[in-house]
Amino acid sequence: MSTLTEITSEADFSSHLSSLSPSALVVLYFHTPWAAPCAQMGAVLSALASQYPATTPPTISFVSINAEELPDISEEYDVSAVPFVVCLRSGQILESISGSDAVKVRDAVERHAGRGNVAGGAGPMEGVKANIPPPLSAVPREDGPFTATQAPVAASEPPSADAANATAVASAPALTPEQSREALFARLEQLVKAASVMLFMKGTPSSPQCGFSRQLVGILRERSVKYGFFNILADEDVRQGLKEYAEWPTFPQLWVNGELVGGLDIVREEINSDPDFLTDHSVSKPTTAA
Repeated sequence: MSTLTEITSEADFSSHLSSLSPSALVVLYFHTPWAAPCAQMGAVLSALASQYPATTPPTISFVSINAEELPDISEEYDVSAVPFVVCLRSGQILESISGSDAVKVRDAVERHAGRGNVAGGAGPMEGVKANIPPPLSAVPREDGPFTATQAPVAASEPPSADAANATAVASAPALTPEQSREALFARLEQLVKAASVMLFMKGTPSSPQCGFSRQLVGILRERSVKYGFFNILADEDVRQGLKEYAEWPTFPQLWVNGELVGGLDIVREEINSDPDFLTDHSVSKPTTAA
């Protein structure tokens, strides 16, 4: 029987895809360890995989990918929330399913793989169907772009809703395809300077949609830093343009005084080498005696 194979590097991913026949169906499952719905979807996909015979060469391959550990692969398949499932054949995306609706995932796999390929015919799949639990919601995307200045929250306090302590910062309207690269860069320059500390993240501080964004928000909160944020999942122009503008391909990105600091690892390195890093932007900054 087939199994759900965990991919741990980009090299392994490329090697795995190149080893398959162009006609093979590849089921990519993107997950993170911190998202509760992923545990359920992982169990469902393992059960689905077990219903397909292991053949040589394989006619179907189930692949599991940590969306945070392999961000370039996640970006390639436009993974904006987890769990996220992609059905792939000959390098072409056949269908993508965001969220943990196991029935949709099962139906997509059966439709693209063909029910006749199931071990023992359609019968064994009925057992999987009967045991599929109700879906859990993936972390929702925002309805539109939102830029705000987020008031700091003490580390011991629970995160509040974004709107409760936020002051909106005006941003330029979304660009049309006809508008120039220069206009996009002018917009991005406005955004990176919208606050002295500006965080471009996946999701919002109260609802981060990736673990790296969640950890970086935690660092800012622990240090009582007042900062602005922008949900790059809500604006594709900003999401793609900022990669080129910053010459930095991944998110989150932290900017200070209009200059790029980097992602989570770089921010941690800055703090380790300079404990006073970001102190100037903290609302609890010690007052200098006269």
